[in-house]
Amino acid sequence: MADDKTIIADPGSSIFNPPKKTAACLVQYSGTNLGKRYVLDHNEMTVGRAPTVDIVINEQSVSRSHAQCVQQGEEVVMVDLGSSNGTYVNDKKVVGRQTLRDGDIIRLGNIVFKFFAQGNVENVFHDKIYRMATIDVGTNTFNKKYLIESLESEFKFARAYARPLSLIYFDLDFFKKVNDTYGHSVGDGILRDTASLVKSTIRKDDIFCRYGGEEFVILLPSTDAKTAYELAERIRSLFENHKFEIQGHVIKQTVSSGVSQLIPKMQGPDSLLEDADKKLYQSKTDGRNRVTI
Repeated sequence: MADDKTIIADPGSSIFNPPKKTAACLVQYSGTNLGKRYVLDHNEMTVGRAPTVDIVINEQSVSRSHAQCVQQGEEVVMVDLGSSNGTYVNDKKVVGRQTLRDGDIIRLGNIVFKFFAQGNVENVFHDKIYRMATIDVGTNTFNKKYLIESLESEFKFARAYARPLSLIYFDLDFFKKVNDTYGHSVGDGILRDTASLVKSTIRKDDIFCRYGGEEFVILLPSTDAKTAYELAERIRSLFENHKFEIQGHVIKQTVSSGVSQLIPKMQGPDSLLEDADKKLYQSKTDGRNRVTI
């Protein structure tokens, strides 16, 4: 989904070492994605409900193409695009164009943002807090909390726009034996390297999370089951042929996966996760190191 491209809490960087140079941004102060930071790093960025805009806000009070943030030198100008419920800056309706000032409160429909100008150190603080709330420290991937929120949002998005949505649920085979044999510090190293391997394989818009222990989930917006299966198989093959070198030990580690696509009979986002979990269990029952769809 397009809004995930704008999240500054990218698991690829350190929680306590955000970028020193900060671009202007919007921080969401209400709604499902409370605390999410959207970087204004293009000359023109459209905010709205449509899947094709730069910053997607999945909220009915927001128009499909609601407003636009336009860079003019070091300034950012807010432009309303004929929205149904209006664009407001500090409770004043935007008519035409409005230059934003550091700390301005912006309202699009029922969704509230705060604007942080370029170089404002406070937006680094917001970034750090958001990272701490959504990133798994052990693997530098998104955590279970973030997955549940994203799954709910992507479920609504897929239903509203008839887009495919798939999910890969995988875990590390016989991982307890690794911990028992080599110790938990080696096991932690394998978890970190697992995250790095998977990140090298998935797309930018895929949502990769540690669900718990040695279990991981990849949420795949706008992706059908066939494509999801092909990705899961690439990951399985990557692990099968990879040697983990941790603290002087060379360890082989395989993975088992379950793949599921959202179908009409699924009543809620939990149904997609549960179906993938059942297929993961089937992969284990059938001998592990395999993908079940």
